[in-house]
Amino acid sequence: MFSQQNAVGLAVWAPAKVNLFLEVYGKRGDGYHEIATLIVAITLYDVLEFKEDSSGTIRLRCDNRSLSTGPDNLVYQAAELLREKLKIRQGVAITVRKRIPMAAGLAGGSTDAAATLFGLNRLWNLKLHRDELMELGTRIGSDVPFFLAAPAAWCTGRGEKVQPFRLGTPLWIVLVCPAVGLSTADVYRHVQVAATPRTGVEICRAAQEGNVEEIGKWLHNRLEPGAYALCPALADIRGRLEAMAPAGQMMSGSGTSHFALCRSRSEAFQIARALRHGSDKRICPNVLPVRSCLDLATE
Repeated sequence: MFSQQNAVGLAVWAPAKVNLFLEVYGKRGDGYHEIATLIVAITLYDVLEFKEDSSGTIRLRCDNRSLSTGPDNLVYQAAELLREKLKIRQGVAITVRKRIPMAAGLAGGSTDAAATLFGLNRLWNLKLHRDELMELGTRIGSDVPFFLAAPAAWCTGRGEKVQPFRLGTPLWIVLVCPAVGLSTADVYRHVQVAATPRTGVEICRAAQEGNVEEIGKWLHNRLEPGAYALCPALADIRGRLEAMAPAGQMMSGSGTSHFALCRSRSEAFQIARALRHGSDKRICPNVLPVRSCLDLATE
């Protein structure tokens, strides 16, 4: 998360994420599943602009007309939560410029909510500590605290328990974002919990060492089979990525986006060009080479 202030207001860049590892355990009493996941922020951003508003209300606009700008929007909920908690009377006008595909497993809604907590903390000079913002984030969504923590993290619980993680090397990734989206709840309803779940020890070690080949070897997402059952065309995308022979390939989160883990920047751009040339644009309109974020304070 990084920002730029000017005389008018504040702009915040909100990154997308991919999951290098996602294991699902038993269902909790609150209806969520217990998970363990290694999450990495990537250089694909929504941009949120915040301006003081004399109306004393929250005014939200978005350049994607398919996205609600009412109280069900996570950005609106994050702003309202801050106002209620701290008895704030100031209004704010928020404009969201969407670049992260929706319903794609990239946490576009969660990162925008985190950017709102981060941005309004600065705009309104609230001086809340990061841990306080993260606690508020848990009330909005499971992925929100991650974006307030670090460029990479090992997350447990329902995803809200965040342990910052340092990658041994920047990672180059090619995102493939299908035109179709999936409901996270639907994908979780189709998950089959393994009798012997994976621990993630191997991929964490490889990621800390910066061994891209080993990271690719240990990529894992327990939600993939359920997503493929709901949308069989997604398995074809994974097959196309596998045919390009990157270090590894996988679906991110609950889908539908997939990614190829590449060995270098040049390989990422080579694979992206090949996919753009050979893919059906009606199925895969977005093919994006990106990198893992180095530092969300200065990226």
